[in-house]
Formats: sequence, C-alpha cells, structure tokens
Amino acid sequence: MELLTIGAFAKASRLSPKALRLYDELELLRPARVDPDSGYRYYAVEQLQRARLVAWLRRLGMPLAEIRAVCALDAAEAAHEVRAYWARVEAETAVRRDLAAFLVDQLAGESRRDHTTMLELRYAAHSDRGHVRPSNQDSVYAGRRLLAVADGFGPAGAPASSAAVEALRFLDEGEEPAAGDVLNLLEDAVRSAGEAVRDLAGGERVGTTLTAMLWTGSKLALVHIGDSRAYLLRDGGLFRISHDHSVVQSLIDEGRLSPEEAESHPQRAMLLKALGTGGPAVAADLMLREARAGDRYLLCSDGLTGVVGDARIKELLAGERDPEQAVRELIDAANAAGGPDNVSCVVADVVPAAAPATPVG
Repeated sequence: MELLTIGAFAKASRLSPKALRLYDELELLRPARVDPDSGYRYYAVEQLQRARLVAWLRRLGMPLAEIRAVCALDAAEAAHEVRAYWARVEAETAVRRDLAAFLVDQLAGESRRDHTTMLELRYAAHSDRGHVRPSNQDSVYAGRRLLAVADGFGPAGAPASSAAVEALRFLDEGEEPAAGDVLNLLEDAVRSAGEAVRDLAGGERVGTTLTAMLWTGSKLALVHIGDSRAYLLRDGGLFRISHDHSVVQSLIDEGRLSPEEAESHPQRAMLLKALGTGGPAVAADLMLREARAGDRYLLCSDGLTGVVGDARIKELLAGERDPEQAVRELIDAANAAGGPDNVSCVVADVVPAAAPATPVG
C-alpha cells in the first residue's frame, strides 16, 4: 500500500494539514498509519477520493455531521443526499435573498423616492369551522394595516391561534411604521406571540401557525411560520410567496417526493416549525415586498389549500372583484370539497387611496 505524508496528501486532496488533523479527531478521515514515535500521519493513495469528496462538500458548506453520513454511502445514494442538501440550501436562501433585496433597496435610497400614487388596502376576512371538525381552532384578522391568519393545534389550539393574532394587533394602531423598521417590528411581535402561546400551553403540545402581513403604505412585510400560506395574484398570475414549514414540503424540496405524492402523504399535516409546541423559540420567515396597485393578496389556513388546488384558487381570486365575495367563494369551495378542516381566508386588494374630502366654506 503506497503511503503519502500528510503534507503530500494535503496537497493532492486540496485539504490543509490542519483540516486533516481535525478530520482525524472527528473520525471523518482517519490516516492509514500513525508513526508510534513521532505521531506523524500517513495516508493511503486510495483515500484521496474520499478526501476530495470531503473537500468538495465543505466548499458547499455542508456541516461535518452530514458529510460523515454522505461519505458512508455508495455513490448513487451519496449523489441523492447532496442533491437533497442543496435543495434545502436553495429554499433557505430564497428567504434571505428577499431580505438582501430589501437592504439594497434601502441603502440605495430607493425608499426615499417620491411615490406619487398613494395606495391603501381594501380587505375582507372570514373563518369557518368546516363540515368535520367539532370546533374552530383558526383565527383571522384584517385591518387597514395588519392581515393575519393562524391555525392552532393541540388541546388549546383555539386559544393559541387567538393569542398569536392578538399579539400582533397593536401593529394595526398608531402611526404607520417606516419601511426600514417594519421587519424588526414584526420579528419582535412574533417573538411575543410565541411567548404568549407557550405560556398557555401548560406543558402540553399546543401551538399555532402564523402568516401575517403588515402594510407600510408602499410595501407589505410578510412574517410566516407553519403551513398556512400567503399568495399574490398579480397581472393574471398566482404566486405563492410563503414556504411551508412542513415535513412533506421538506421532502419535496429535497426531491424525495413529488407535489402530487405530497397530497396523499400520511405526514402531510406534520409541521417542522410552529409557534409554541413547548420547545425553544424558532425563527419565522420575514420578507418585504413592493406593493402595486391591482395586486391581490390571499392569506389562508391549510383548510383551503388541503382540498382546493392552486388553479382553482387562482380562478376564484381572479373572478371576484370584491374581497368579501372572494373570501366567501374560497371558503365555499373548501366546504364543497368536504370541508374536512377549519378554513380561514383573508383577501386584500392594493388600490389607489381615496382622495381626502375637500373642505368648503
């Protein structure tokens, strides 16, 4: 067996001697031989392939624990795991990309430009028990600045969703927040919402999803955790602007499950993130979106999306000019499909602000 010194092996594998010593300690890449007197490490030429794989995975940013698992697999399974890891990275990066765009916008002075068209929201909200559940654990809210949907679960699911929405209601009052402050305000409010849910849980597995939007006059800030959803209808196209924090969505992201298979997956209701649940606080997704006149936003619980497909949701949103009627049509569609869950919807249109009344006399 041909052996290389640690220096020669480091050069050939593109790993530093310091990294090789660390990987030895972690039992990720053990040397073929260690001199008993000097402690000097020697590596076999046959180990170069594994070492180069480790180097490439580190360049991808994969944690060492995952690298160890990948290196233990055959080539086909390892390729599948790398593909799944990168899909998760892309999903997580999408949220940060929106935040980066917001920061660029702020630093470039975009937010200080004169917006000649004043905009406002026209909105409607409703929650329905559905045909199967004995009670309604959803909560909704719609005001001139704040829109919110929460879907509670557990023995105190209804109080949990209500507490989460109530913790955000102060944002609908007082002066309009500046665009630069709105994400911090939402983050603090969601932290308070999580504490309120944990306080009432009493040690039981109680929690809630929360998807909310806060209006700033020209922008809408979105905060999201769980599998309730936010959609945007713009220029005839329907876009989902939230990302489900669920087991099946993670499997879809990793390429292990198709969207069609997810519809009947036994773990489709299992969440990876939610407010409460008795565990440590988890981070919510935050983003800021530029609003345009003519935009229509939908916030809804999974009682809608679980039984009504996106194509039908788009059809109903585009076909009703009035937000109140659109909400009713969406809920009716969920109940017509069996109404197996509570269903809640908020529809909000971005419209030119009404001109203030001109005083006379």
